[in-house]
Amino acid sequence: MASDNKAGATEIELESGAPGVNHLQDVDLHDKGLNSSAQEATAQEHNVGVWQGFKTYRRAAMWSIFISTTVIMEGYDVTLVPSFFGYPRFRERYGEWLDDENGYQISATWQQRFQCLGAFANIIGALLNGWATAKWGHRRVLMFSLFFLTAFIFIAFFAPSVEIQLLGQFLCNLPWGVFATTGPSYAAEVTPLAIRGYLTAYVNLCWCIGQFISAGVLRALVNNPTDWSWRIPFAIQWIWPVPLFIAAWLAPESPWYLVRTNQLERAKHSLQRLSQPEHNINYDSAIAMMVHTDKLEKAEREGVTYWDAFRGTNLRRTEIACMAFLSQITNGGAMAYNGSFFFQQTGIDEETSYGIGLGGTGVAFVGTIISWFYIYKFGRRSIWLAGYSMLVVILWVIGFLSLVPNQTQPLAWGQSILCVVWLGAYSMSVGPIVYTIVAEVGSTRLRTQTIVLGRSLYYVGNIVCGGLLWPQIISPGAWNARGTGAFFWAGLATLTLTWAWFRLFETKGRTFGELDYMFQKGVSARQSGKYQIPQEEIFAVESLEERR
Repeated sequence: MASDNKAGATEIELESGAPGVNHLQDVDLHDKGLNSSAQEATAQEHNVGVWQGFKTYRRAAMWSIFISTTVIMEGYDVTLVPSFFGYPRFRERYGEWLDDENGYQISATWQQRFQCLGAFANIIGALLNGWATAKWGHRRVLMFSLFFLTAFIFIAFFAPSVEIQLLGQFLCNLPWGVFATTGPSYAAEVTPLAIRGYLTAYVNLCWCIGQFISAGVLRALVNNPTDWSWRIPFAIQWIWPVPLFIAAWLAPESPWYLVRTNQLERAKHSLQRLSQPEHNINYDSAIAMMVHTDKLEKAEREGVTYWDAFRGTNLRRTEIACMAFLSQITNGGAMAYNGSFFFQQTGIDEETSYGIGLGGTGVAFVGTIISWFYIYKFGRRSIWLAGYSMLVVILWVIGFLSLVPNQTQPLAWGQSILCVVWLGAYSMSVGPIVYTIVAEVGSTRLRTQTIVLGRSLYYVGNIVCGGLLWPQIISPGAWNARGTGAFFWAGLATLTLTWAWFRLFETKGRTFGELDYMFQKGVSARQSGKYQIPQEEIFAVESLEERR
């Protein structure tokens, strides 16, 4: 409580004369005491540097890291099953004989089923998360999902047929949809402005860690002639749920969720658990800023439903989140991240292809770490545009290399190595910064719903591009396009880059209240980075209609 704080944080005296955070539930948006305290907390957020932010909120950083670590499980499995399409023993167990040259193969049809139904299950899980989190908060939904995942893994591990394996993957992808949308949302809500970019970008590092573990396990077992070559990778997934369940049980709930549900004293207690009390934090002012932002968003659009995400200024914010997530599909990730099968089609042998895949995930891991050295300096929009431009160039080069007559081993190696370069460029820019953008761009009342809608469009894109079209393009039993398939991704990536130049918004260095103000003002994407916000106007006692 404020009276126990060494800093001696003063109680907020409202116009009604009632002290304490609980009374903030009933005050008007234009209450002078509320606005004054909110402005004080906003100024404090801007004055906290990165190092001070980590010192003061190291507990918040720790809990954010624990919760986001669930994404390791999704990153692990997302690359696991597509990589199994090129796995000798898995193909023999679940595939069908093609010919003497290609042996057993998972047909393009079954690849499509695995990719599409898995992504469809992700969408269901993500949508359920958006609905459930608004009612029960991040922690409870996460624990529930971890419990059921533990049971679903049994189906994949013991699957006697390809049909049962498909069922197991469908069920496992339900909680993975929850993990993918909980990580960035929780990170954005428990960390302050100074370190928010690092903790939301950490979600991408979790993806890289999961993919690195997956690639390492696959590389180690590729020559195992028994069913354990694919059963062990599935069994490894049982390592995660129990410790993560305990972490979720012990973690503090998001203070923003508690403010949205009018549990202000619990929100204050949560803030105390997320910070170091000896660092002179005025918890009452911090709660006042959250209440002010929440009331400001309520004044524009009431409600926390998916429909509200398409109304008013939320429509533009939803568009940015959706397209930012979709850019992780249209950039050719299905070709580069699940590259072992692609490498084999260019002429690389099985064992070497998984070795390259392992090296690629290592490059992705290092790339994400490197991005932390400049994420505080450059804007989200600038990092995304620079990185995506590099990806577009790489994809076009891979495509044109495949047009060279008489494809040789050096050309095959060139295309494969360019995929690894792609992974490095992606992980240093687009990969981590997308999670930061989508975590920051949504309104506080609709953050989880905005992330869920963006992630759902990502999964739809994965169904269409990665699930239906790409297996047909690359499979030996279908179009067998080999390296020329890169032209498909190059075209999509070029269109996405064009959209971003005109529509991608800069969110760096803005509190959630300031972002509300900028979207209500209709600030253009290209002006968003340098737009000057008059602080007195945000907290002025005036009607919302006058500000529009």
